Amino acid sequence: MILWNLSTGPQLRGVNIYQSRVRWELDYGCRGAGFIGPPYTQDDFNRLSALGANYVNISHPGLFTESPPYILDLEIQANLDSLLEMIAQANMFAVISFRTGPGRSEFTFMLEDIGDWFDESYLNDSVWQDRDAQNAWVAMWKHTADRYKDNPIVAGYDLMVEPNSNEVGSDAISDYLDIWDPDEFYTLYSDSLYDWNQFYPRIVQAIRTVDDMTPVLVGGNGYSSVPWLPYLKLMDDDRIVYTAHQYSPNQFTHQWYDSIKCSYPGRCDINWDGKKEEFDETYLEELFMILDEFIAENEVPLAVNECGVVRWVPGAATFMNDQLNLFEARGINYALWMFYPSWYPYCEMREAHNILWGPDPDNTENVSSELLDVILTFWKKNVMRPSTLINQILFNSWIMIQ
Repeated sequence: MILWNLSTGPQLRGVNIYQSRVRWELDYGCRGAGFIGPPYTQDDFNRLSALGANYVNISHPGLFTESPPYILDLEIQANLDSLLEMIAQANMFAVISFRTGPGRSEFTFMLEDIGDWFDESYLNDSVWQDRDAQNAWVAMWKHTADRYKDNPIVAGYDLMVEPNSNEVGSDAISDYLDIWDPDEFYTLYSDSLYDWNQFYPRIVQAIRTVDDMTPVLVGGNGYSSVPWLPYLKLMDDDRIVYTAHQYSPNQFTHQWYDSIKCSYPGRCDINWDGKKEEFDETYLEELFMILDEFIAENEVPLAVNECGVVRWVPGAATFMNDQLNLFEARGINYALWMFYPSWYPYCEMREAHNILWGPDPDNTENVSSELLDVILTFWKKNVMRPSTLINQILFNSWIMIQ
């Protein structure tokens, strides 16, 4: 757990990459000609490593099919193999994070677009009421751990990207829960199949039958947002890293370029009450008290393996600087959302979170910016890489036998 130790951290500062299954009837080739996209290349990862990142959080489809009979998808597995090889060649660590799997499709993250560019037939959230799908998710992770347990760059297994039964239920059309108060949700659904707390321990137990060393990353329900973190029931496993995703307040971090209402520091309707409140570092400090209490009460490792802000919002650089300083003070590893591939057709989009394109929404080329300068300043602190960790382990082993 040397990479996740809060007392010596942060050790890992990096980014997420994101891939999903290509849907030709929806993508029209914009995500590549393969079965999964957008495509990343060795040059992409070499460029990322040269910028200073030492960690890639791979936000990736699960290795088993989304629909019964829930079998291994060899093409998806081969793609993950390829990504890990390229990341290794670039001398960075990786965490494997599964967005999808048995009973869960990519479209769970796109509910606001139903009826726009896709219809409800693409939705699948049955994992939250289908025990067979949950059992298959367990089997998928056991297979994954057995396959990658000896890969020296794999720093962890992230069991599910943003569990979200509190919103989608088991069907976002006919079983939509839309519950955002953790107390309300757990009063109604604790220990049910909707409850991630009864689901994730079974995955961990299966992983430990084949791999007792690789850290397991677990975020909470509610899309792993910070307020839902305290509702995770902890396991007796000292190689679990608990995680949160930090995009709060969404009203600031996800503003579209033509409807800017908040700046940082400044005033913003952060409480959804129709009135603007003061929005500055004090807001972040108060939010992160939840992290502090969780760490103090449980004495467990914690990471933020997704965080970010769209590139054009006023004050993005200051917001990022304040937030990363607060992570650093707590020894917390973190991964930004996200690092885009250089593949041209995909890059015709505006790429709201592309840290290399600067604040101009119309720009589609790499440029310097205050936001990028902030990020690179923190990445310069990275020391640990697979090559240095292996050398350290070999040196420690040599010392022990002398």
